Amino acid sequence: MTLAAPAARAQPGPRVFLRQGAQALRPVPSIARNSVANLHAEGNELWIGPLLNVTRDGGATFFLADADSLTNGVGRAYSIDVEGRTVWAGLGFSASDADGNEVDLANGFVVSTDGGETFAYRFPPLDALGDTVEVYNTSRLRALPIIEPSQAAPFDIDFDPVTNTLYSANTFAGVRRSTDGGQTWRRVILPPDNLTELRPDAAYNFLVAPKVGNAGHFNYIAFSVLVDEAGTVWAGTFKGVNRSEDGGVGWTRSEWTGSPNGLTGSWVISIEEQPRAGRNPVWMATWNADSAGEQGRYGITVTRNGGQTFEQKLVGERVYDFAFAGASTVYAAGERGLFISDDDGRSWRLVRDFFDPARPEDAIRPDASVFSVAVTADGAVWAGTSDGLFKSTDGGSTFRAFRAAVPLRSDAPTAATPNVDTYAYPNPFSPDADRFTRIRFDAGGGTTARIRVFSFGMTLVRTIDDARTAPGEREAVWDGLDDGGLRVANGVYFYTVEAGGTSAKGKVIVLE
Repeated sequence: MTLAAPAARAQPGPRVFLRQGAQALRPVPSIARNSVANLHAEGNELWIGPLLNVTRDGGATFFLADADSLTNGVGRAYSIDVEGRTVWAGLGFSASDADGNEVDLANGFVVSTDGGETFAYRFPPLDALGDTVEVYNTSRLRALPIIEPSQAAPFDIDFDPVTNTLYSANTFAGVRRSTDGGQTWRRVILPPDNLTELRPDAAYNFLVAPKVGNAGHFNYIAFSVLVDEAGTVWAGTFKGVNRSEDGGVGWTRSEWTGSPNGLTGSWVISIEEQPRAGRNPVWMATWNADSAGEQGRYGITVTRNGGQTFEQKLVGERVYDFAFAGASTVYAAGERGLFISDDDGRSWRLVRDFFDPARPEDAIRPDASVFSVAVTADGAVWAGTSDGLFKSTDGGSTFRAFRAAVPLRSDAPTAATPNVDTYAYPNPFSPDADRFTRIRFDAGGGTTARIRVFSFGMTLVRTIDDARTAPGEREAVWDGLDDGGLRVANGVYFYTVEAGGTSAKGKVIVLE
């Protein structure tokens, strides 16, 4: 990320985005995107990023929150928190900088206090150019204003209904706090890199700024935040985990030290608490902050006593998110799949197949990662992956897939979703990023099918035989390779589907 400057704390009033005559929660066929980076369960409700889908009946029906900044803009839900009827989503989007690097940018927040029926917009928590001083008790600290959206993507949020405080972890903008529903923000003062404590009764002199060159601090680059059941505030940064027991004033920081009784790595990208009797354990995805000069490892760090001691789990695994069931079942969403422990983290099993015996074509792509996981009140386990949303009602043995696939024929076709005989998705598709495109077709009463893929010049490049005989709509996959096993060039490809004496034609764009 390249550092630039932040937005005024006192922003214009909230804008309500609800078009006249529109439903705030619109019924939709399924999830809106197949890459599901965010999930949040509230009772039997499941909220799903990146476009704020929600299902309240276990996936029988889905709705889409009709917030203009999501449905009509570039914003995507980078973070979601739901407390009762209050729904918060931190919005961001990705773009390329001048050097062609992908950059995450802040796009504000949307909030609903009526369960998603209406939403209001809030501006990103940026500074004004003149915000060069932060006051911490009696200390006046120099501060670098963060004014660019490229430095404030809201990777995590947590709303504390007890104190009506919203916390947001905003990468280079650090941790921000709002006590008026996101209309104004204050920067949370964390310990600098050379201190492990910050006490309100002590005097300090350091720069409040993220690390840039030789100035600033890695502990001001924030990725995760949590307010637990005891009221302890946890902030995960590139320099460890910070905890405060006085509402975010005084702080204690723990980082990687190389000890097996400490953090696996200082980069804390996720923090979740495990509901149970007594003090709730706090689970953290702790990554190696190699660019900060440490030699840590990817893995999980858990504390069962409010940060006094730590345990390491799944050392070497890149983990993104956690969910819990009962007193001792832990789910960890990871790069290699979904990790499940039924004994409170002592042993783990890895689920990678996400198999539905009734629909083998819905199987997950072999290289897919699990980005998010949630457990609804009915005990269902939901896994958000790079290849769709999956639900298990048997503790992770079998799964049902939900994807952004539109039926071939609709009772009410539109220009965006016309009646067709076949289509492919994703389309355009990248063989490197997507691994394969799914070709949807109707097999009628049940028959085998043959899919033939042609170049733009109508040269046959690939034949795919589908030996299944399941009736109705089903899918086959093309991995972007020709019959010789070589990846095809970028361009437009045509395909035909022949099944039961009928033929359907479609088009796929291959684009890296």
